[in-house]
Amino acid sequence: MARLLAKIYKEIGLLSKGHLVECDRAGMVAGYVGQTALKVTEVVKSAIGGVLFIDEAYSLSSPGAEHNFGREAIDTLLKLMEDHRNELVVIVAGYTEPMEGFLESNPGLQSRFSKFIHFDDYRPQELYDLFLFFCNEHNYTFEEDFAQKLAPMLVERFKERGSNFGNGRMVRNLFEKIVGNHANRVAALSNPSVNALENLMPEDLPSFDKEESKQTEQAQEETTDYPL
Repeated sequence: MARLLAKIYKEIGLLSKGHLVECDRAGMVAGYVGQTALKVTEVVKSAIGGVLFIDEAYSLSSPGAEHNFGREAIDTLLKLMEDHRNELVVIVAGYTEPMEGFLESNPGLQSRFSKFIHFDDYRPQELYDLFLFFCNEHNYTFEEDFAQKLAPMLVERFKERGSNFGNGRMVRNLFEKIVGNHANRVAALSNPSVNALENLMPEDLPSFDKEESKQTEQAQEETTDYPL
């Protein structure tokens, strides 16, 4: 979304370059006094003419550190945003509740970030479609028996989601786990075919304990048909 906005702002003349620079706390905070301001300045300068996207921005205001360099990063960022207000767009992202705390941690943040976009969690069908996208991107296939077990698994994870539900990240982690299981299974074959190397099987899905298995079976009854 941030990348798309950068292109749009470039096309309508709001930004001169329209590129996207992505970072998080690790890319902005250093471990010694004075270094954080330098890191933030470097990141911001690289984004001039485009969009700076800060993921999990609330981690900058997390309390408890003896030397809270995150607050130094925020103070530096606010000054640079003001200095380059006509040539830079800054987007911060994160889970709703922590982001509210982030904005309340500094009065300057509330005045500079005044527009909010809330993204609803992906529905089970969308999670399934995203998994299918990962498969296509990495040249993996699967049959109906795999889909019939995957779909209710995604339904159950959606139903049991909490405030930190990973959405796309959850699907990516699940995909990587399945691919790892697939690799271990295929490695035991003496002469695997191309189909075996590309085709995901039900046994590649992560295992559940009894309670999880029971919940998955119940979810399967509620699952509608998912296109292959």
